[in-house]
Amino acid sequence: MSDFFTPFSENDAAGIIRDCAERDIALSIAGGRTRIGFGNAVAATASLRSTSLAGIVAYNPAEMVLTAKAGTPVSEIQAALDANGQMMAFEPADHRGVMGTSGEPTIGGVFASNASGPRRLTAGAARDHLLGVRFVNGHGEVVKAGGRVMKNVTGLDLVKLMAGSFGTLGFLTEVTFKVWPQPKTSATIVLSGLDDAEATAAMAAAMALPVEVSGAAHLPESVRGRFLHGALADGPATVLRLEGLPASVSVRVEKLAAAMGRFAPVSHLDAEQTSLLWREIRDVKPYADGTPRPLWRVSVAPSQGHQLVAALRLEAGVDAFYDWQGGLVWMRMEADPEGEILRRYIRALGGGHAVLVRASDAARAAIPAFEPLAPAVALLSQRVKAKLDPRGIFNPGKMGWGV
Repeated sequence: MSDFFTPFSENDAAGIIRDCAERDIALSIAGGRTRIGFGNAVAATASLRSTSLAGIVAYNPAEMVLTAKAGTPVSEIQAALDANGQMMAFEPADHRGVMGTSGEPTIGGVFASNASGPRRLTAGAARDHLLGVRFVNGHGEVVKAGGRVMKNVTGLDLVKLMAGSFGTLGFLTEVTFKVWPQPKTSATIVLSGLDDAEATAAMAAAMALPVEVSGAAHLPESVRGRFLHGALADGPATVLRLEGLPASVSVRVEKLAAAMGRFAPVSHLDAEQTSLLWREIRDVKPYADGTPRPLWRVSVAPSQGHQLVAALRLEAGVDAFYDWQGGLVWMRMEADPEGEILRRYIRALGGGHAVLVRASDAARAAIPAFEPLAPAVALLSQRVKAKLDPRGIFNPGKMGWGV
């Protein structure tokens, strides 16, 4: 790219964007570039990065709300939260391993990609924790939506729009989000030997129990050995996480283990092993393999994830594991992405959403990386894009739709 911009202030960013809009210069919008391979290739001649817009603006642990500039490293925010016994409950993933990237993930990138980990099935996605944003639109105007107080819902829809927009609607400069207390301890119940269908039934039964399971995943034998340095028991592993006060976790572990004993042999992981395991699940460790083999992130109804994988295996080489009680399928293809086949099966099972997270440049150029939008939704999306970015200078082509 011929130009590379790293503004040190919001006003600097607004000036750069106004100038680029006037000259019809398309911009590749990014933070730490750790998720740069997500989506389709961006047709831009210049880059605008938020990494110089860094620092925590406001954080009062008693209010459980934090405001930070968009380019603030996630590690800096995590350190501040750890010091106060708090956390980002949605467990934002670190995608550097699967993307083969380096650098530092930024908090703006977390919300721009709506990066949400294993606790999403009980705590919600990243966007559900976002209270306010500041960003620069395609006119070079600074826009503020939402606020630092949880009851303030002014501009809530615009806040939600920015989450998961991958830099196509505006250049994020600041985010405000809620945080939660860290659990005092955690434990994991492991069910060994279940196939994908049996594991789906077991996870559904566990989630229906009054024991507050905060994570439910199934790790087939093909990936099981890549977690916890191979320390999980032989056979496919279905893992269920419990968190909270030590006395409460102890009682709930016993209840859950007793209930799950009818499905498979049960073993336990302690707090240290639990922390490592769920971090590896969050960061998709089995597929951080240093290859460009296509990797899909597929969201379907929890009862249908295993059906999708079974159907797809009739036509393609697939390796997969399941998070979110089976509703999130991380799917690595052995050869081509097979996007048309995958989406055909998703439609046949009642619908879902597939994002091509990793693939070669040629593969990403050949198929839509994001799920094609329904006509009515596509029209609305194009109108929103035209309003916020009328010249289409922000990440053109990234999501495969709009101007």
